[in-house]
Amino acid sequence: MALLDSLRYRSFAFLWSGQAVSRFGDSLYRVALSWWVFEVIGSPEAMGTIQALAFAPMLIFVLIGGVMVDRMPRLRVMLGADILSGLVILSVAALAFSGQLQLWHLFVASVLFGFVESFFYPAYNAVVPDLVPETARPSANSLTRLGHDITGVAGPAVGAWIVQVGGTAMGFLLNGLSFILASVMIVPVLLTGGEPVRTRPARTSALRDLGEGVKEVTANPWLWITIAVFGLINITAGSPASVAMPFLVGDNLNADVGVLGLFHSMFAAGSILAALGLGRLKRIRRRGLLAYGATLLNGVVTLMYGLVPSIPVLMVVSLLRGVAVSVFGLIWINTLQEMVPREKLGRVTSIDALGSFVLLPIGLALVGWATAAFGAPAVFIAGGLLTVVMALVPLLHPAIRNLD
Repeated sequence: MALLDSLRYRSFAFLWSGQAVSRFGDSLYRVALSWWVFEVIGSPEAMGTIQALAFAPMLIFVLIGGVMVDRMPRLRVMLGADILSGLVILSVAALAFSGQLQLWHLFVASVLFGFVESFFYPAYNAVVPDLVPETARPSANSLTRLGHDITGVAGPAVGAWIVQVGGTAMGFLLNGLSFILASVMIVPVLLTGGEPVRTRPARTSALRDLGEGVKEVTANPWLWITIAVFGLINITAGSPASVAMPFLVGDNLNADVGVLGLFHSMFAAGSILAALGLGRLKRIRRRGLLAYGATLLNGVVTLMYGLVPSIPVLMVVSLLRGVAVSVFGLIWINTLQEMVPREKLGRVTSIDALGSFVLLPIGLALVGWATAAFGAPAVFIAGGLLTVVMALVPLLHPAIRNLD
């Protein structure tokens, strides 16, 4: 089965398994965090600030991270990142169990998570081509998404149950343990030399290395246009789902954490459908039209969250949003890994992250303020309309329309 091709490569199989466990823990953490803020703080601004603080250090350090992962063994970078993340969230869990957890603790944890992610994100995306051949990359990337989303289907529902039975502290604890297990799964890959030694040119300055990455991006319109557009779409479509969703569920739908978990699970189920479909392909065709068509769908369903006060309908909406986000994401990472020179992939990935997320801390804070001022439905309506417009405009450029 083409979808499973990449698992024939032992190093990738170990890496993928560990990260799937870690992503399951992340899904527990998201539910526990959202509900802790909703119940203890009751402030959309606080949720927006937590999200923003996670992205701010990533924006500061991600370019450094991109340069480092093109110079250092990428698996070692990932190992250190997983261990540090595990220690941070275990500390949060200890504070929660002792009844001493405060909002500023979560602010600090978010800053540390953002710092770690600035190294982990480019390292993971850049190491995949080192572990599997080109023909198995659609499988590897789809399985990465699939592992994330299969756990995302069960994780939110399990997370909601854990919060109801064991409290938010238990959700934090299990996420911390998942990071430790993920780091353990990287060790066999390191010991067996799973990451091949790359031939590196003579050392140059970090700024020169970064400049080469910037030149690669600006020379390709499909790269810089998409990075620029998603710097805005991650605010208009992503921020409402991150910040306003628990308040839509609690205040407007008069529902509990179980419904919030169901929405997250349906999103993950939609993403699984997309990964199963694209993961069977050896090559993805008509990438530009397909990627931006999926983004258009993302805008439409974001709009529907604000217009349809029906939980069953919004479950379907969440499913479609998962399909849309996953289709774009899989096309994007496959295209980067195929068309960007491998020795520059870490830097280009970090530039992508910076450009895509540079405005997100401001956007998250703004969405938190707007949710408090105008209500969650208005935020979803405005975000959906803006996303629709921004999904259509890039198609005017032939580099996007003709990307195949």
